[in-house]
Amino acid sequence: MDLTRHLHTFGYYLKRRFGEPVHKLSLSGDFTCPNRDGTLGRGGCTFCNVRSFGRDAAELTISQQLEREKAKTDRAGKYLAYFQAYTSTYAEVEVLKALYDEAAGAADVVGLCVGTRPDCVPDAALDLLAGYRDAGREVWLELGLQTANDATQALIRRGHTLADYRDAAERARARGLKVCAHLIVGLPGEGWEQAHQTLATVLDIGVAGLKLHPLMIVRGSRMAAQYRRGEVQPQSLDDYADLAASLIRHTPADVVFHRVSATAQAPTLIAPDWCGPRWTALQAIGARLARAGGQGSALGQAWPPAD
Repeated sequence: MDLTRHLHTFGYYLKRRFGEPVHKLSLSGDFTCPNRDGTLGRGGCTFCNVRSFGRDAAELTISQQLEREKAKTDRAGKYLAYFQAYTSTYAEVEVLKALYDEAAGAADVVGLCVGTRPDCVPDAALDLLAGYRDAGREVWLELGLQTANDATQALIRRGHTLADYRDAAERARARGLKVCAHLIVGLPGEGWEQAHQTLATVLDIGVAGLKLHPLMIVRGSRMAAQYRRGEVQPQSLDDYADLAASLIRHTPADVVFHRVSATAQAPTLIAPDWCGPRWTALQAIGARLARAGGQGSALGQAWPPAD
């Protein structure tokens, strides 16, 4: 399934910019999170497996992690260094600079993607990232909003609000940084209306990229216990694909989709089982877009662009 026929994928965007495929390499800077270290709470958000991300990588230097991740791709070319694990701006700026410099200094790394919480983005970190952009690097700030509904944020113990996201996104955009918002589809108590409200809010604030994730129940999370008690039920594949396709159709064609689903493997993944195979959700979403129209079609836009 070639999703580029139906939506503005990150791969398409990068190939147009660099003239060849660019591969994203996941790294860990051994960061923690204020929702884990006691600053805001302990145990993380209810959907998070606090033991699952980047612990093995943390034993390696950034350069060693880059070489390991390159070997996994089995492809030469250009790369983006993706600081993925936990809150990758949650340190003193001198620490951040040392880590980012090590990644950006690799000859075949053309940019940085930095994942973080919207309440952990000080001006000093944004200025640092803007410096890499000014030097010609591709730079994305990935903000984990998940939902624009503050009541849901409190329910999942996220520890920040929409106002925190708005503030971080506006400060980043004022510096010319590209912002990618992470959204979880199917959070407890949320359906079509709440998902579309979140999308509309993020678009109104201004965003260059989006990541859509289905709600997954993973081992070691608070939500796993809620699932066992019957208090939480993840969406079916059909329900997720229907809603994700609708969100894509209501997104302007210039917004880049970094991801429209997510996967996990046993024993980490508990439910839903369709999040195990890589292509299941992508094929379902693509089929719906092929029938109803691609990205932006609900707004009267066309994808792919005429050029």
